[in-house]
Amino acid sequence: MDYILETNGLTKLYGQKAAAREVSLHIREGEIYGLIGRNGAGKTTIMRMISGLSRPTSGSYSLFGKTGAEMKRQLRNVGVLIEQPGIYPNLSAYENIKIKCKAMGVRPKGHVEELLDIVGLSDAGYKKPSGSFSLGMRQRLGIALALTGNPRIIVLDEPINGLDPQGIVDVRETLTRLRDEKGITIMVSSHILDELSKVADAYGIINDGTLLDEFSADELSKRSGQYVVIRSGDDEGVLKALAGIGIHNAQAERGEGVVVREHLSDTAEMSRAIVSAGIPLLEIYVRSISLEDYYLGVTGGQNNG
Repeated sequence: MDYILETNGLTKLYGQKAAAREVSLHIREGEIYGLIGRNGAGKTTIMRMISGLSRPTSGSYSLFGKTGAEMKRQLRNVGVLIEQPGIYPNLSAYENIKIKCKAMGVRPKGHVEELLDIVGLSDAGYKKPSGSFSLGMRQRLGIALALTGNPRIIVLDEPINGLDPQGIVDVRETLTRLRDEKGITIMVSSHILDELSKVADAYGIINDGTLLDEFSADELSKRSGQYVVIRSGDDEGVLKALAGIGIHNAQAERGEGVVVREHLSDTAEMSRAIVSAGIPLLEIYVRSISLEDYYLGVTGGQNNG
């Protein structure tokens, strides 16, 4: 499998403290990759290293299949928005992007207007961020700055953090449009997992500087998805009753009761079999597993905020 960005044992030490420890990420071209972790887990450290803003203590990474000096030349194809957008508040949105274009040696006609349109700021291009810009508009301007020069991949650190609901929707729509219409690869970190699950194609879970898991959205669905929970006073009796109607994949799980990961539409039949066997049925329902549930399971229930 070819990856547009791949890290190999990437490590960053600050004294004896490991902010990132032997992290090996794999990001495919044209996908939105969500980097998940609580505050201080190491997300920003990893993003700074792969963006060329910080040197790793050890390990390596490649961009577009290039390493070493060739890879460093490819950093021009990486757009970055880490921490707060570098915006001149008393200059218009148009002027902010124009300055970034000049700094990068980018002078294609209409590029500034195109970027403003991409992030939904065409009508606000000549307004100043210090005036009528909401936090969401500032974030979208930051994304436009990251897109200056038409990078193939952009790295966004917590772009929806602190936004109101409308601002979150606006940024989410911007990211999906960049992927679907422009084919831009996006690496985005967030601890707002419900929102991230609406846009991401793949995920990496970071905890205490270590990559615990890496998986696609399809793999997440297969690993978690939905299942039937049956609570009673007799798990063994329930398993026997279910086996009597041909359901053999059920299992008793501590803290859950009996779990059935198939036959999700057969809850009525399950209920009848259990009651007919004389087993008290306390509860039966279909539970959906969210990205947050899966994250908490992988990290041992640690707070993701």
